[in-house]
Amino acid sequence: MKFIDEARIQVHAGNGGDGVASFRREKFVPRGGPDGGDGGRGGSVWAVADRNINTLIDYRYARIHRARHGEKGKGSDRYGKAGSDITLRMPVGTLVRDAATGDLIGDLSADGERVVLAKGGSSGLGNLHFKSSVNRTPRQFTRGRPGEQRELALELRVLADVGLLGLPNAGKSTLLRAVSAARPKVADYPFTTLNPSLGVVRLGHESSFVIADIPGLIRGASDGAGLGHQFLRHLARTRLLLHLVDIAPFEAGVNPAQDVRALALELKKYDAALYRKTRWLVFNKTDLVDDADARIRRVLRTLRWKGQWFKVSALTGDGCRDVCAAAQRFLHDGAARTRRAA
Repeated sequence: MKFIDEARIQVHAGNGGDGVASFRREKFVPRGGPDGGDGGRGGSVWAVADRNINTLIDYRYARIHRARHGEKGKGSDRYGKAGSDITLRMPVGTLVRDAATGDLIGDLSADGERVVLAKGGSSGLGNLHFKSSVNRTPRQFTRGRPGEQRELALELRVLADVGLLGLPNAGKSTLLRAVSAARPKVADYPFTTLNPSLGVVRLGHESSFVIADIPGLIRGASDGAGLGHQFLRHLARTRLLLHLVDIAPFEAGVNPAQDVRALALELKKYDAALYRKTRWLVFNKTDLVDDADARIRRVLRTLRWKGQWFKVSALTGDGCRDVCAAAQRFLHDGAARTRRAA
């Protein structure tokens, strides 16, 4: 199935049914009084998060969604039937915004979470509500209110604890295969990853986290080069970024330190909050060179790097468990700090 992470839809809630002005007409009951019932409320449009859905492709083609109108009221104190609601099932992690204003309407971050997208119109009142001691034959009634209509922008951000970042062919997909059961495509040419991939890293019976792999970034991504920034949104919910650095590039003269700086600049251009996330350097492909330690030291010295770093071979698995264990400790400590602050 093609991965779709953006869509625009229109939602139309149902109008409320009109009330009615009616009077009781029955043999041997003169002046029976008002008996006009209320209209039914209009149906609303809801969104619900469903973990069994992983793409917005359904909303790329079905763009207009309408709930039913409420029925009109009737005589003999009979109320109109309410319009039925409709529920749109969306992937967990979907952000729903008003397309006109950009206001956030809902963040479906947990399975089963619900949010109303368009509220149905309220029902009109029948004339039985207007009777009084001085108005025994009211002919007033009210009409139902129209339901809300909106154009919405849907944006899917995958839910992951750790995100993989790097140039094309840095080995992100290979690392994901090495540490999880995920099987993204791996090949010896750039941009083999065209859609985000998720994997679950398990370090024990009760110790696991979710890791996300996105298509590689290149210089000029902010200007649309390569696949641009379109998939960086999927790292917004992560708590840790693993920046993979290829220390054995195919092309001669490539400077890994310059590549690290270039990707950091692309992050900063896209979102300052994403740039400020904790980021570790993971030097990959150590199995392809004999002087891996010397190359890593040069990069660290050039960058004046003070953060954490690791050296791994995603192909052979060397060092991968150390990275995962450190990530698990970081996530656990962060969760503990959050609980204490609360």
